[in-house]
Amino acid sequence: MLVLLPPSEGKAASGRGAPLKPESLSLPSLGAAREAVFDELVELCAADEDKAREVLGLSEGLRGEVAKNAGLRTAGARPAGEIYTGVLYDALDLASLDPAAKRRAGRSLLVFSGLWGAVHIGDRIPSYRCSMGVKLPGIGALGAHWRTPMESALPEAAGGGLVLDLRSAAYAAAWKPKGEVAGRTATVRVLHSQIVHGVEKRSVVSHFNKATKGKIVRSLLAAGTAPKDPAELVEALRDLGYAVEAQAPAKAGKAWALDVVVTEIH
Repeated sequence: MLVLLPPSEGKAASGRGAPLKPESLSLPSLGAAREAVFDELVELCAADEDKAREVLGLSEGLRGEVAKNAGLRTAGARPAGEIYTGVLYDALDLASLDPAAKRRAGRSLLVFSGLWGAVHIGDRIPSYRCSMGVKLPGIGALGAHWRTPMESALPEAAGGGLVLDLRSAAYAAAWKPKGEVAGRTATVRVLHSQIVHGVEKRSVVSHFNKATKGKIVRSLLAAGTAPKDPAELVEALRDLGYAVEAQAPAKAGKAWALDVVVTEIH
């Protein structure tokens, strides 16, 4: 099973570890594309703070993120699973998983990134700020930049198993499963169900959507469940206590769409 996750906007500090070793990152076929983004981002942030802030869409209060990017070459690196924070990662709570579940997480969790393309959670990276929606002056839109190298790297990473796609729209734009891979891909939407005047109403709640996705991944890792395809995933999630409604694709080459329905928001 390969689980595709969005990154978090906020990130933990880099710490005092050794600097990034680009050649150590997984998905080495993304190396040239990573180098291009990395070099332009560092140079932009080192040369013109105001322009960099504008390009990156940062408020005045986030000006310090520009300096962080300018120092990426020498910043300490930590496992990506420790760098990414936020609602989804708080719910996933990688640090508290047992050793076997952590090993499963290391094999299966892949985080998409405007800067790195995609990394496994064990890959050592520095803290940075560069979303997939950024359009760098030289490279252009990062979503488009990553599409070509991703076309070969991601199917290889997926192998022959299930792909659980939990990415947000901006990161999903960087790679869209096609053909046979799409047929064993499942996307997930979290819906909040409420009874209003005797009628059920459902809505998407952003914060709880992220938290529930983190809990789903944690549940699968902790249980050691290894569904081989979307149909098995549906059964596995139901066995774990989730209310799941599944829509199989109407034709080949399309992903499954799963709705996880919750009645309480915590």
